[in-house]
Amino acid sequence: MSASPLKTLTKAEEQIMQVLWQKGPCFVKEVIDELPGPKPHYNTISTLVKILVEKGFVDFKAYGKSHQYYPLVSKEEYSRKTVKQLVKGYFEGSYSNMISFFVKEKDLSVNDLEKLLKQIKDAQNK
Repeated sequence: MSASPLKTLTKAEEQIMQVLWQKGPCFVKEVIDELPGPKPHYNTISTLVKILVEKGFVDFKAYGKSHQYYPLVSKEEYSRKTVKQLVKGYFEGSYSNMISFFVKEKDLSVNDLEKLLKQIKDAQNK
């Protein structure tokens, strides 16, 4: 089950989601342990996790007063949505414009482009 329509994550929420995507189900203390220092306060992370539950990104299993949180939205699903928004907002909805941008910025080599072309051809042949 995923949020519909999928909402955007703040940077802090995304950090928590990265932990949950990587580690799987976690208690708040386990999330904090995985975050870079300086470590945020327990109440801060607890509040952010509750917001993620409200947004439909996370759910939990209750163990008495403790809650173990787990993602409802996969990293792939969120990545797909985020990239589509990026292309729509900054590249006039054109993936070609986005690739051209990276070529102009010298972030993509000829080798990278050849690999992309091979992936496109392979995907079309399936």
